[in-house]
Formats: sequence, structure tokens, C-alpha cells
Amino acid sequence: MKISGAQLVIKLLERQGITQIAGLPGGAALPLYDALPGSNIKHVLTRHEQGAGFIAEGMARVSGKAAVCFASSGPGATNLVTAIADAHLDSIPVIAITGQVPSSMLGTDAFQEIDTFGLMAPITKHNWLVRSAEELLEVIPAAFRIATSGRPGPVAIDIPKDVQNQIIEIDEFPAPGEAMPLPQPTLAQLKEMEAMIAKAERPMLMVGAGVIQSNSSEALVALAEKLNIPAVSTFLGLSVFPHGHELHLGMLGMHGSKGNNIALEECDLLIGAGVRFDDRATGKISEFCPQAAVLHIEIDRSEIGKLKTPTLAVHADVGACIKALLTNCEPQQRIEWVSRIKWLNENHGIPLPTKQDLSNPYSLIKTVAEIVGDNTNVHTDVGQHQMWTAQVYPFVRDRQWSSSGGLGTMGYGLPAAIGAALADPERMALCISGDGSIMMNIQEIDTAVEHNLNVKVVVINNSRLGLVRQQQALFYQENFAAVNNKRTADFALMAQAMGANGFDLGKATDPLAMLTEALNTPGPVLINVPISEDEMVFPMVPPGAANKDLIEERKA
Repeated sequence: MKISGAQLVIKLLERQGITQIAGLPGGAALPLYDALPGSNIKHVLTRHEQGAGFIAEGMARVSGKAAVCFASSGPGATNLVTAIADAHLDSIPVIAITGQVPSSMLGTDAFQEIDTFGLMAPITKHNWLVRSAEELLEVIPAAFRIATSGRPGPVAIDIPKDVQNQIIEIDEFPAPGEAMPLPQPTLAQLKEMEAMIAKAERPMLMVGAGVIQSNSSEALVALAEKLNIPAVSTFLGLSVFPHGHELHLGMLGMHGSKGNNIALEECDLLIGAGVRFDDRATGKISEFCPQAAVLHIEIDRSEIGKLKTPTLAVHADVGACIKALLTNCEPQQRIEWVSRIKWLNENHGIPLPTKQDLSNPYSLIKTVAEIVGDNTNVHTDVGQHQMWTAQVYPFVRDRQWSSSGGLGTMGYGLPAAIGAALADPERMALCISGDGSIMMNIQEIDTAVEHNLNVKVVVINNSRLGLVRQQQALFYQENFAAVNNKRTADFALMAQAMGANGFDLGKATDPLAMLTEALNTPGPVLINVPISEDEMVFPMVPPGAANKDLIEERKA
């Protein structure tokens, strides 16, 4: 069979089960696009390559499967870098395929040439500069194998234009790339874990995104219930426990509740399940869980001991460990500890308004959740709105929640929601954003309109870069520099200009009725919700401080 390099790429992607690709064409990638017609792969044309990368992330996060994005050389590839770095820090399996100038022109500073291989090296699990079409027979399956094996993550494949055009003859296609078997806990490790848990009087689970990646959320909740072990979640571990679960204290860390920080101070065993002990979760690491022995279960060996020295480290699939413990451990009561957790939840949880007020962000988010119901995937951008959502949104299942955690990328939310709507069309994709973040990739509303996606965008608008302003208010003597969006755009009109439905609660005589109408309007919708510039996210741990030193509210 004679086939070009570009045709081979498309055929191999089809064999990997890829049905949708987000991307933006350019000269160096045109052979790839020439091979797409006639394929069963749907191409989603984005308005910016960064949007393509985030759409792929949204697909991967909601589905748990690897997703693909395309870009051309030069600025096309550099525009992808932020999204790939985001996927790298949050362990998301994205395959970025970029066109490159012809091999003979590499190193000549040719038009739209850039060292994509060098740029991608620090932010991918692996990447390739393909030198011949024959290499693609190994590279494409390897890309999927590496992206999905162990701790997931992005990979990048840079293909010169002449390699895309090269005609080769093949006898058969290689087998699709599949994730490699995960390391399993040893019998000795399981016995040690069981003994530590049985001995503990005040154990705590610290639940991370690794639990979601290992498809063991239900088993972990069942283990916590069987052994009466309370839990806190990292930012990306939210949605493992259903909202309101009596053993769950919510998100820990910089904007976690006072209750969970007290519980972590008092616990005598911390079980880190699929976590990396990042600074936003732990605060000052030397003062984190000072009384506790630490059991760390982690698939990535490099994370073990990197930040927090464990008492017992288990390099293994967290899902296998959880399921074995669930089978082998005897039930335990821990009546006093569970009672203490209940009291902390009731007395030191996130304080909520007692009456509905859509100008209050907590009230707004809870009202939005009530209107849209559970059949919704929730995404945020980065800022105060992100933390308010993480604190109070009532998640009911894993993979319902996605946000930019490690990189903290403004502009993530809308394209990620588009990706989720493409991959999971039976559910609404809800994006909660801010007036600063939405401007980073607002052009992708046009993409949502083109495909008539069920995407709803709620812009919490204080006409400020709110989280930056909050830190300036608390730690920089209210020196408000470069945070006022003084010429804030009319977001509802911008959405309408791109063909979406736009609503502005600031102009409504009945805001609740307008919000309800907007969230029940078919297709892409943007809702602008004005709030006060003085709204802040509390509690808050000052940067570099210990979690116990959190600020509960702003003092007058």
C-alpha cells in the first residue's frame, strides 16, 4: 500500500479511536489537512491555537482518554505551548501534532521556522522531530502509549512538510498504542498500609487527581466510609467525594476552610492518595500536618519524597491500593474523630449567605448549580471566580470538574468547556469565568456557535483582575496597580456579535428570571453578572505561610 506521511498520520489516529481534532491550519501543516477529507475524524477549527490545545484538554479531562490537537509551524506551535504546559502540570494526556518547515530548511531561520522540539521538551513527557514517514509507524502509537501510561501527560510530534508529503509503501498498520500495565503494590506494602491505618486514631485522606485518573473514586469513598476516615481534597481532586458527604471537609490549602486546616493539624496519619503535595495545598511544607505520619501512594516515583518525606512510600497504582485496602481492611468506627470532623464542618466550613443574592458570588454559584442540575460538566478560568466555585459548587461525580490547577492559566475555561461539550454532548458544559479571564480566549465563542454546542458561560464581573487586586489589598497596602478594567467590554453584546445568546443581569429587572431563562436557552450562551469590586475569597493563606495561619476575613 502506497501512502503519504500525512495520510499515514490520519489513518493511525483513526486506529487510535480519535474522532475529533481541534486545530488551526497553516502552510507547514497543509498536507495533514489535505489528508483529513474522507476521514471519519471531525476537525474543529479554532480561532486561536491556544484554544485548540485547551479544547483537547477539555476532551481528555471529561473522557479520561487521550485527545489530539493540530497546529502549524512557528507561531502556530508557539501558541500551543501554554496549553501543553497546562496539560503537563495537570497530567492530562494531550497529543500535539505540529507541522514544520521542510527538513532541508531546518536551522536556516526559514519563514515560520521555530525549534518546536526544543520548546516542547521541558513541558511534555516525550516529543519527537520526525525525520521520515517510516518513523510515524512507531511514533504515533508510541505517543498514545506514553501519554496514557503511568502518570498521564502531553506529548508532542513535530513533522516537517516534506515528511508529510513523503510517499512510502507499507504492508500493514501497526497495532494502536495502549497504556502500559501499572505498578502494583506488593503484599508487604499492603500489610504495612493496613497496619498504619488500623493503628491510627485520627487518620485523614488527602485526595488528589490521581484518584480520578485511576478510575477509583467510588472505591475511595467506599473505603473512607468503611474505615471512617475523613478526607480533604486537593483543588484537582474535587469531585471524588460528592458534595456534602459527611466525611468530606472540602478543598484544603490556600482557600480551604478553617475546619479542614484544623483537622490536618490534629490528624495522626495523613494518607496522600494520588497527590504531589504542591504548595497551594500544603502551604509552608515544613509545618504541614505536624503530628502526622505520612503514607504516600503515588504512580510517579519522582514525586515521592520530593516535597514531603513520607513515613511509608508506595510507588504503585493508587486504584489498585484502594481496592485492595477496601477488600482487606476490617471496618473501623472512630466515633470521636468522626464527631470532631462533623463539628468542624458545621462550625468552621465555608460561610455561606443565608438568603439568595445574585450579586454575592457564593449565592450566584449555588443558584446556577440549582438551575442547571447535576447533568453538567463544570469548568472555570483562573481567579476569584475559580476559588469561589471550588469552595462551594456541589459536584456529584468525578470528572465533573475541570480547571487549570498547576499552571493557573487565564483563558482555559471557555475552550475547555467547548472540548467537554464535544466529547460529552449529552451534558451541558458550564464555564464560570471572570471579566479578566474571559478576554483571553473569548474568540472561541465563535467556535462554540459554529458547532451549536451546549456551552453556558457565566462571567462574574467586578471590572477588576480580582485575585490580583485581593493580594494587593491584603499584602501591598492597597496599592492597586494595573488591575482595573476601566473600559470593561459589554460581554453580552460581544457574545451576540459572534452569534451566541448574550444576557446581562446588570440590566435585568428580575435577575433570577433572566438567569433561569439564560441557562435554559439552547446553544451557546454568555451571562454577564456584575458584582462588587470589594468581594474577596476567604479564608486565605498568605503566600509562603503555613495553612494554620489562614486569614478568615478582611479586618476593617
